[in-house]
Amino acid sequence: MLLVRPPGVYPPQGDSHLLRDALTNAALPPGAAALDVCTGTGLLAVAAARLGAGQVSAVDISASAVLAARCNAWLRRLPIRVHHGDFLSCAAGRRYDVVTANPPYVPCPRHAAWSTRRARSWDAGEDGRWYLDRLCAAAPHLLKANGMLLMVHSALCGPAVTVRMLRDTGLKTSVVARRRQPFGPVLLSRAGWLEDQGLIAPGQREEELVVIRADRVPSPS
Repeated sequence: MLLVRPPGVYPPQGDSHLLRDALTNAALPPGAAALDVCTGTGLLAVAAARLGAGQVSAVDISASAVLAARCNAWLRRLPIRVHHGDFLSCAAGRRYDVVTANPPYVPCPRHAAWSTRRARSWDAGEDGRWYLDRLCAAAPHLLKANGMLLMVHSALCGPAVTVRMLRDTGLKTSVVARRRQPFGPVLLSRAGWLEDQGLIAPGQREEELVVIRADRVPSPS
């Protein structure tokens, strides 16, 4: 899928495509209300609309990403509403049948966090969980009954922690997709620091990506 991508907007990579494949395999209900968090170019929002979602919203804190997602939706004549801001503020009071999320999740030294505008697309604190933890806490408030969350991140930041946090909120949770890939430029540049922190083994230069699904199952009446 060819997408408009202004400079500074996170390009769809292995994590984006793994999440899109998981969404395709999830069998969206016709007319589903969908939300794509940290939408970037809008790849997942476009995919949701093409898969039959009736109401698609997307949100990103980057103004350039919002412009890109709006352009990509307009070029395909898809009725996607793209919002600029923090996902918790933009989605407050609304619930969705499906929420997709590819948030920043790369661990970074405290002094280097968000050192550039582009780094906001991947930096996520020393353990990589700054956005992940917020999403886990918010998930049950974003989902309708029988709604599902699909979230992708690196195994470097603890899939077991994500699964536990989501289950603790009452969601039925599991890992539904995995993929190994070589480090990209950002992780390669931090490999020494990641080794020092014990986040990777000495000499490790590949990561595993995971997609975690969480479902809001209604309580028996």
